[in-house]
Amino acid sequence: MAMSLPVLFLVGANHHTTPIELREKLALTADKMDRFCGSLGRLRGLREYAVLNTCNRVEFYGVAEDEATLLELETEFCTFQGFSREEFGSIRQQAVGVHVVQHLVEVASGLDSQMLGETEILGQVKAAYAAAQQRQSVGPILNRLFQKSFQHAKYIRTNTAITEGQVSVANVAVDLAQKIYGELSKTRILLIGAGDIGEKTAKAFQSRGAASLTVASRTMERAMQVAQTLGAAALPFEHASNRLFEYDVVVCSTAAPIAVVTEPEVQAAMKKRRAQPLFFIDLALPRDVDPAVRELQNVFVYNLDDLAKIAEENRAARAVEVSRARDLLKEKAEALWKQVGGALG
Repeated sequence: MAMSLPVLFLVGANHHTTPIELREKLALTADKMDRFCGSLGRLRGLREYAVLNTCNRVEFYGVAEDEATLLELETEFCTFQGFSREEFGSIRQQAVGVHVVQHLVEVASGLDSQMLGETEILGQVKAAYAAAQQRQSVGPILNRLFQKSFQHAKYIRTNTAITEGQVSVANVAVDLAQKIYGELSKTRILLIGAGDIGEKTAKAFQSRGAASLTVASRTMERAMQVAQTLGAAALPFEHASNRLFEYDVVVCSTAAPIAVVTEPEVQAAMKKRRAQPLFFIDLALPRDVDPAVRELQNVFVYNLDDLAKIAEENRAARAVEVSRARDLLKEKAEALWKQVGGALG
């Protein structure tokens, strides 16, 4: 990678080159994020940095004094996550200069998402920037880059049709459930994890006629809060695994570091279901459902990558609009790079 010094850089891994089983190994939990950013703060050649950590990507944006600093950052990250440098090198995506600007504005606009045009990513980018501000790890370059990227993302969403006919994770999941069960009015749904994406999926089910919904969360207070919002029942988290047999669809979206649904638990549930299918929608990273569950008869498991593949035809249908949006963003990225690049030195 040819570098002028200092350099605006991007390094990381995302869904384009990294399957879900590797992304979950690279993902930084909240606790890990704090500890890892502490170690980044000790890299002397790292002038500024921000970390974007979502289900689809872990990406480091920053300003470095030299190439050695980038190598140190990668080594620090791989060592911290117990990940091979060689394997990371095979999936890594990196960019410098104007290409970093172009990438970030495409990410913030939803053009780089698995679900094209999704709106959640802009909030995630804003949250990553806010966290970097709180850590005081951003300076004049990244402040300008992120703030202008938010403006450009809004412009693209307003002036193109990339969000029209949007296929969300929630809607794809509900469509699959309808193919399995047909009418959803009598389908019993369990939501394990009471985060935003799980709640949106639950609402998507309700919009298609599902009436029986139960919410389980590690904190009963949170489960009751979401259940009240949805007009649903609440279930203690520790009881969920023993009551899987009662439900037809289980939506998992926790922040747990390991699987919360195991193969033995699902086997036990299926013995009580009398050949009725059981459908898992795993929206978590790391995954909430043990991959071995897929091998069980009459059990269906779909994770984020599975849902994205199903939605790919929607992306193809809007290829022209995507191309137009990218061209618009390229112009804005080049103009922004002239401002940002001139401030490096």
